[in-house]
Amino acid sequence: MKYLNVVIDNKSDSTDNLFTYGCRFEEAKVGSKVYVPFAKGNRLREGYAVSVTETVDEDMKARLKYVEKVDEDVSLTEEIVRTAAWLKQRYLCRFIDALHLFTPAGKKAVRKERKNPFEDAKGEISRISALTDEQEAALEQITGSIEKGEHDRFLIHGVTGSGKTEVYIRAAAKCLEEGKSVIVLVPEISLTEQIIDRFIGRFGSDTIAVLHSKLSLGERYDQWKRIREGRVKIVIGARSAVFAPLENIGMIVVDEEHESTYKSDHTPKYDTIEVALKRLQDTDNNGVLVLGSATPSVVSYSRAEEGIYKLLKLEERYNKVSLPQVEIVDMRQELKDGNKSIISRKLYDAMMQQLKDGKQVMLFLNRRGYSTFVSCRECGYVAKCPHCGVSLTYHKRGNKATCHYCGYETSAPIKCPACEGKYIRYFGSGTEKVEETITELFAGYTAVRLDLDSVKKKGELQKILGDFKKGKTDILIGTQLIAKGLDFRNVGLVGIISADVSLNIPDFRSPERAFQLITQAAGRAGRGDETGHVIIQTYSPDHYAIKYAADQDYEGFFKEEQLLRRYMGYPPYSDMIQIVFMAEDSDAAENAAKEWHSRIGTMLPEEEKRNLFPPQEAYMSRINDNYRFSLLIKCPKGKRRDYTAILAKVREEDKQKKKKEYTAVVDINPYSFS
Repeated sequence: MKYLNVVIDNKSDSTDNLFTYGCRFEEAKVGSKVYVPFAKGNRLREGYAVSVTETVDEDMKARLKYVEKVDEDVSLTEEIVRTAAWLKQRYLCRFIDALHLFTPAGKKAVRKERKNPFEDAKGEISRISALTDEQEAALEQITGSIEKGEHDRFLIHGVTGSGKTEVYIRAAAKCLEEGKSVIVLVPEISLTEQIIDRFIGRFGSDTIAVLHSKLSLGERYDQWKRIREGRVKIVIGARSAVFAPLENIGMIVVDEEHESTYKSDHTPKYDTIEVALKRLQDTDNNGVLVLGSATPSVVSYSRAEEGIYKLLKLEERYNKVSLPQVEIVDMRQELKDGNKSIISRKLYDAMMQQLKDGKQVMLFLNRRGYSTFVSCRECGYVAKCPHCGVSLTYHKRGNKATCHYCGYETSAPIKCPACEGKYIRYFGSGTEKVEETITELFAGYTAVRLDLDSVKKKGELQKILGDFKKGKTDILIGTQLIAKGLDFRNVGLVGIISADVSLNIPDFRSPERAFQLITQAAGRAGRGDETGHVIIQTYSPDHYAIKYAADQDYEGFFKEEQLLRRYMGYPPYSDMIQIVFMAEDSDAAENAAKEWHSRIGTMLPEEEKRNLFPPQEAYMSRINDNYRFSLLIKCPKGKRRDYTAILAKVREEDKQKKKKEYTAVVDINPYSFS
């Protein structure tokens, strides 16, 4: 007889504890999925064993219940259980929510093996026969740590087109030689296809598994099973692939490490890079972390300066072609000169020339829809979501006004619902409007839009990108989906329609995001044998983020941004902690925020109370009929553990409430203060 301490699969704070069961199954161990009687009626519930003991108190033995079944199909490793326990403490989440990150697809998994969707893929043979001196030097440092079996951390700062992926591939080959496994993370599902092709071209499809949210439940389970049984050694995917049940992980690559998509926007609100570090530091792995970006985050680059990461620089494109020529167009002057179009004269002329020369064009605007809001010019009415209170975005296709937060849709008004006036107008421009304008201006050429609205069906995204790669499409218009990582050799021009969109977000990272998006979008040009051309349209041509992006001067931007962050005490010089309180009743959300504020304040040292800011309505004060209030805490550098311990104590006290009218969600270093 042995005794298991089990986490019950139950979505309740009040049962977020360990429960002890007797177990007669010899195969049961740490990480085993078990079925146990729980609560009144002893209904069987799923759970996971997180520790095993040989003895328990005699008093407990008399009251013990017993494990009824062990599910050997879904078991976790001891390293995974340790990481889940760390996630619970680090991000103040429930233990079961942390464990679920590592499981295939929960209760809904369809356990019928399907054909591996990539087994017929031929892959893409690398165009790089020999590495540059810079690539060779970077690879040598990484493989040195892999050979020694030492945990190490590298940041590759490589300009767009410098051959970072080839370094990843060759480092992965060294891991496989050493009998280790590899995880490769990309920020967008759209990029998995491209990197999968390159890895299959080098390693074949039998060695590789893929994990991302667009797989069906059955496909996800199959991929998970192949990984857990050790049939594959390389896992590629978006952020959730960091939880792949691999053993002996020799390297985790985080490509485009600066991307906000690596921060989870669902509970648990984990940071992918932190999770990768935790797994690699575990004694079962002792692996190497490799971060790569042309525009590293300010936090990561600061860590490299401090020596936490080893900085590896790739300052030349692998094909020796110069970085693209960049021009800024002041849209204020365009308006003064009588051009009211969203396309400047300079961009129009450049597009026409490139298209005549047989080159392709990419146009970037990080805003979906046709118009950004619908308003009455007579009374000032603005169409808003009844569930979220935000402006509805007009989509011409289907004549719909849509909420991009909760999905609410309604027919676009013909007359004003407030004053019944006829002067309903559509303001602002999204990708739909750009597509319509471009189709009219360049009637002889094929233009296609790529955003979340145009790729709702499975396979549409790959088809659009595939057609563009084959030259079937002349002009690709899109949101940030097209701004990162994509490698098309015939793109001669990239036009950034409105560089100001990212600057106007109420967030201290806005300049950093604007700089990164512009630089990354610009990096799609000139990846073949000729220098590319980039045109940035903006109403803020003198903003430092735009000027440094146009000059492709990362160091200049970093130094200016670093000074501002240090002065304001923003990350990396602190940790920002946001607690959002949600309730169907506005007063309940507000009162909860005030109560937490009071309780946290009593636990903070007197000199640190200024780091706790008063409760206020969240920037998005209502989403999906839930009212939202927030608390913001600026945690001084080096004190994160102390502050999370205080929050954990408040949260633990909160568990004692039998019925709560609100939900409190803690987010450490959020990428959006919404």
